[in-house]
Amino acid sequence: MTGPLAESIDASHLFGDHVAVDRVNLCVQPGEVVGLLGANGAGKTTLLRMLLGLLPTSAGEVRLFGAPPARASRRRIGYVPQGLGLYEDLSPEENLRFAAALFRSPPAALPRDLAHASLPVGQLPLGTQRRIAFAQALSHRPELLILDEPTSGVGPLMRARLWEVLRDAADEGVGVLVTTHYMEEAEECDRLVILADGRVVAEGDLASILRGERVTVVEADDWPVALDLLEAQGQAPALVGRTLRVPGMRTEDVQRVLSSVRCRVFEAAATLEERFVQIVSASGGAS
Repeated sequence: MTGPLAESIDASHLFGDHVAVDRVNLCVQPGEVVGLLGANGAGKTTLLRMLLGLLPTSAGEVRLFGAPPARASRRRIGYVPQGLGLYEDLSPEENLRFAAALFRSPPAALPRDLAHASLPVGQLPLGTQRRIAFAQALSHRPELLILDEPTSGVGPLMRARLWEVLRDAADEGVGVLVTTHYMEEAEECDRLVILADGRVVAEGDLASILRGERVTVVEADDWPVALDLLEAQGQAPALVGRTLRVPGMRTEDVQRVLSSVRCRVFEAAATLEERFVQIVSASGGAS
């Protein structure tokens, strides 16, 4: 189809007096991977559930394939919730057969290297469970994938493999909306949307989010002393190896604070994680 696969238009959701999602505008186009970033409680999962039609909007609207969410449109979606959506007392094959029956599609093939396929899913390692959840979500060839922290709790190699699956799906024209806490994964997205306290506080591709921002870097043999001096100034440097990274403080100011310490002070490009913290902090949200 032409146009967005999923979109929210000034969409809000309230739990009592608490505004969980606040006038959010978002869209996912065919063939693009959109990363939804935010701290816990920022409204990411609530927004996904609104897009799926599992939660109503308190204001604004959401659309799937150009219309309000409905049973027919949800059949065109592959969804992996945080809880994976698998029946833990069924085997992997039984889970896939059950999903196939629901979608009236052929059962997905099990991953070729899956061992202990006859065991209940609940007895399998988390990484294996996630691979089964991915296979189930893709089994009916959806046009849109909605994934809520799909790689949480698995190792880097497994995360890389799962992201290969996402990228392959996007290359075939599937739209992907994914939440993640891993910044290296977020960098793989075509576009990022950052939420804080239910509001969109930044949106764009990686370059536009980073905006050429710089951070001050300190290399010092006696880095604990340098760390103490900077923290005494109200700063929160990040220790990376034996290097201190100090976002939000000018190089000359850091040099002044560390005038008694033998060190090298210079600028470097900000990482996405540092930029994320800057954006969320500037918005008044919790990071």
